Amino acid sequence: MKALQFIIIAILGIVNFSSAQIDLEQRVKDKVKQRAEQRTDEAIDKALDKTEEGAKKAAKGEKKNKKEKGSKGETNESNETNAEDSENGNENSSSSESKNTPAKKSLQTYGKYDFVPGEKIIAQEGFENVAIGDYPVDWNTNSGAEIVNVDGETGKWLLMNNPGVFMPEFITDLPENFTLEFDLICNEEFSYYSTPFAVWFAAMTNPDSEFTSYNDYGTKPNAVNFDLHPTLQTNVEGKIRFKNFDGEGNEIISNELPTTQFIASSKNKVHVSVWRQKNRIRVYLNEEKMLDLPRAFASSIKYNRVVFSRNDGSEGDRYLLGNIRFAVGAPDTRSKLITEGKLTTRGILFDSGSDKIKPESYGTLKDIAQVLNENMDVRVMIIGHTDSDGDDAKNLELSKKRAAAVKEALTKDFKVDASRMETDGKGESQPSDKNDTPAGKANNRRVEFVKQ
Repeated sequence: MKALQFIIIAILGIVNFSSAQIDLEQRVKDKVKQRAEQRTDEAIDKALDKTEEGAKKAAKGEKKNKKEKGSKGETNESNETNAEDSENGNENSSSSESKNTPAKKSLQTYGKYDFVPGEKIIAQEGFENVAIGDYPVDWNTNSGAEIVNVDGETGKWLLMNNPGVFMPEFITDLPENFTLEFDLICNEEFSYYSTPFAVWFAAMTNPDSEFTSYNDYGTKPNAVNFDLHPTLQTNVEGKIRFKNFDGEGNEIISNELPTTQFIASSKNKVHVSVWRQKNRIRVYLNEEKMLDLPRAFASSIKYNRVVFSRNDGSEGDRYLLGNIRFAVGAPDTRSKLITEGKLTTRGILFDSGSDKIKPESYGTLKDIAQVLNENMDVRVMIIGHTDSDGDDAKNLELSKKRAAAVKEALTKDFKVDASRMETDGKGESQPSDKNDTPAGKANNRRVEFVKQ
């Protein structure tokens, strides 16, 4: 600010000096005055530009602080939980949660999102039982990684700051119909020259030894692959790239598309959803459908492993992986609800301890609404269920509120007649699975539609 004042005073001095020397006719005086004012404005603009630039640099310097915490000793481990894995509302995150966390997207922002998750959840990975600074024991790797907290985010994340391959060993079969969801974050100052984050669906005979070969982007027999490179703050557009290979490692399909859904910034994450239906693959980044390929998976190949990897990159660049959800089974809303008379869905998600519906539930709600709107004589009872975490009475109340929220969304956003829907909640009283594993709890958190 002092520099700006000095520049302005100096310019005013020049203008006054110039004006004092002029003793010409009125026309010349007006012209000189006009030019002097123009120089003054230009000098002020330059000074303001410099001040504004300095402010931006200062703000940028603050953002460069590491957003991931808990690299041994920085986090209270007893205060950590995955928001999706608890009904008691304890949405814990690191103690220095940023006030600049962006507003959550509304349900309406997912207007073109048609993703519907599989019927039964096989794996729900939030790293709840892994200590900060450790690597999960049920993941194989040929590299180094650790579990951390992230400012402004709930739960725990797998920090991959070194090149390598990371394979969840608890996923051992990729059937004809499955869905895979996860969240991904990268650091703000991500380099254009750093490699993308790769996801592989592979057929392995000996996973313990074969998985290490997925550290590079060469030919891979019997594999389907897509990778993501973030959009950079230097206006470099991000991209998603897809490839698949036959049994000899020959590339069959290759496709590359631009996207701005995955952004390298301190407070941006991308929600990735993958949907396999026999040979077909759909890949979504947040609400945007990026890939929809009818011949991606080969019918003759038995895919059995999911592999995450990153190749060599610039020093300091890192990815953080979290909230992994793997489900199997083909959703069949029409048959379940109209023919069988009961539809159970785990695709309607809520904020922890809340009846606020997450926007990625849009595809499931849209699918249900379409069936209801095409069968106008059908009436349904909407019933909410929770897992067993937290107080019984509070879970019962929460389940009722969630059922009511679903009815409201179907009425408000999808024009289903409210008089055709009643609501109820059963809390934790009617579990559909065990409550002693993250996947079991996720299966118990569900919404049922019963034909009346």
